[in-house]
Amino acid sequence: MISRHFSVHTARSSEFVNITASLQDFLQKNNSADGMCLVFVPHTTCGITINENADPDVQRDILMELGKIVPLRDGYRHSEGNSAAHIKASAMGSSVTIPVVQGKLVLGIWQGVYLCEFDGPRTRNVHVSFISG
Repeated sequence: MISRHFSVHTARSSEFVNITASLQDFLQKNNSADGMCLVFVPHTTCGITINENADPDVQRDILMELGKIVPLRDGYRHSEGNSAAHIKASAMGSSVTIPVVQGKLVLGIWQGVYLCEFDGPRTRNVHVSFISG
C-alpha cells in the first residue's frame, strides 16, 4: 500500500473542489498499475463525493438543495454553530474507493472526485492510499 496526503484550501463556506487531477497525479507519480484508490477526509464538516465534472451547475444545484434540506439555522443545540455542516458532511460521507486500471482512476466520462466543503473557508487534508491488486 502506498499512501500520502495533500492539502486543499477552500475559499467559501460551502463549495465543491475537484480533486480528481491531484488523485491521478498521485497514481502516476507512484507508478500505480491495477488496484484500488481510497480517498479519505479526516474532518467532520466536509465530505467527499463522486459526481459530474462537466457542468459546474451540478455542484451549485447540489449545494443549493443541501441548503434547503439542512438549513444553516434550525434550532440546533451544538454550541459552535456549525451543525448544518456536520449533518451535510455525514450525508456526503468521508471516503470513496475508486478502482484503478493501468494507473488510471476508473471514472465515468462525466465523473470527478470532489472535496465537499461545508464550514469554510479552511485548509483541509485529503488522505490517499493505493492498494495494489
